[in-house]
Amino acid sequence: MKSPFIYGKTVSNDAFTDRTQESEKLSNNLLQGINTIIISPRRWGKSSLVEKVVNTINGTQTDLKTVVIDLFSVSTEEEFLELFAKEVIKASSSKWQDWLKSGKDLFKQLVPKLSVGVDPSSDFSLSFDWEELKRHKDEILNLPEVIAQKKNIRFVVCLDEFQNLATFPDYEGLEKKMRAIWQRQKKVCYCLYGSKRHMMTEIFNNTSKPFYRFGDIILLQKISGEDWHQFILESFESTGKTISEEMARKIPQLMKDHSWYVQQLAHYTWQKTEKNAKMEEVAEALNELIQANSPLYQKEVENISGTQLNLLKAISKGAKQLTAAKTMQEYKLGTPRNVSKNKNILINEDIIHETSNGFEFLDPAFELWFKKTYFNQDYLDLLHP
Repeated sequence: MKSPFIYGKTVSNDAFTDRTQESEKLSNNLLQGINTIIISPRRWGKSSLVEKVVNTINGTQTDLKTVVIDLFSVSTEEEFLELFAKEVIKASSSKWQDWLKSGKDLFKQLVPKLSVGVDPSSDFSLSFDWEELKRHKDEILNLPEVIAQKKNIRFVVCLDEFQNLATFPDYEGLEKKMRAIWQRQKKVCYCLYGSKRHMMTEIFNNTSKPFYRFGDIILLQKISGEDWHQFILESFESTGKTISEEMARKIPQLMKDHSWYVQQLAHYTWQKTEKNAKMEEVAEALNELIQANSPLYQKEVENISGTQLNLLKAISKGAKQLTAAKTMQEYKLGTPRNVSKNKNILINEDIIHETSNGFEFLDPAFELWFKKTYFNQDYLDLLHP
């Protein structure tokens, strides 16, 4: 039987839970042509939210075309521009013959090289001469508007992991160019989202940056524990299994409502359950989850300095005033300047984040592993009342 819990890929159908308000707001924004920026840590469900809303739009709006482009593996400006052009052209029509025709008719200065393989959906390629592309990148960036005007449609362009563009050597020039062109478009709306919160915040919330106030910013929050509790109960029931009320609440508590890990722990628990999931099944599942991720956590601590590791120890022990003399001495944190520098590094690396109560690990399973490794705190003890 197929598990009702999904992690490791986007979730937009039955395994998608809650996000009612966010879905409604994002859908309204995109339908009304309001550019939207979504910022949250990794694995909190940004991509799933966008996919769900886009799927709904595609099923209800005949005059609106959507395109979702993942920029995670894009490493150069040339790759970005070619991928942008290819995906926009593909999204404009369901017929590959139109793609080839559009590729030739839509550009004035650029001459695209187009080809289609046995399976057009996966074998359609488009490229340009790089020297020409650098001189006429405006044509690429304005392509959705050109197509929308020509076909009398609207476009929604969604760019996942948008902050990756900021790693390009000449990003500042590209950034100014994108903003200048995109803000003038009348029939195109953009949804830009990414998981590097400090980079996304710098791009969109810095008054000196071109994309400042480019659109509505959604700071995605965690799904509530109560919503997760209900979702877990119903998901087990839908597959002919049950889980105790206590354990259905304990799973999101252990994973601090982190979308990826709640789904993963619930999935492992479901796999180990024949009929009714109790503490024993959740304990086995939690242990399997931690062990499966241990090599990643080990690598995480190997890549940070000794004082950064000590700072994590202080945070894991609940220290609030990290620059207090007692805290710095107890955990060997160095000077207040060292603490500030290391804190910023760990934040920028998305290892910790600041909350109203101080600082906490972004990855709840990593925190459980960390406490077990460095303080011998058994995470299985957390399952008991």
